Amino acid sequence: MNNWPNPGIDTNRGYNMCFGCGKDNPIGLKLHFHWDGKVARGEFTPGKHHQGWADVVHGGIINSLLDEAMSYAAIFHGSYGITARMETRLKRPAMVGEPLVITSSVTRNTKRLIEAQANISLKDGTVVAEGKATMFVISKKEDEPESNA
Repeated sequence: MNNWPNPGIDTNRGYNMCFGCGKDNPIGLKLHFHWDGKVARGEFTPGKHHQGWADVVHGGIINSLLDEAMSYAAIFHGSYGITARMETRLKRPAMVGEPLVITSSVTRNTKRLIEAQANISLKDGTVVAEGKATMFVISKKEDEPESNA
């Protein structure tokens, strides 16, 4: 017998409280992504409240940035998904106050699954982290995506 909760994901209710992009979430990251037709791109400058070790951005925040970027690549590509598997490779520490550039794209899109990749780098192109994810498609978008879906 399966005792797992069924969250009943409603993609029509909006993103206002999303930890990654929600504009009304007081502790959220408030990320915003733009789409050029192939790549989702956003920027984020971590503050002191995003640190683990002194002045070093917590790895969970790095993972959240990558996860949100890959979710937006899927949305911009026409599908809503939920992350099923994610792999992250940290290349160097990200420091508090260091502006980060986050990019992502879809690498594979089937009826039920989306695969995506994302990168976080410094403004000079130095790679901070890389990620890959597989997402279950929960629904397809009917309309053209907005810049921050």
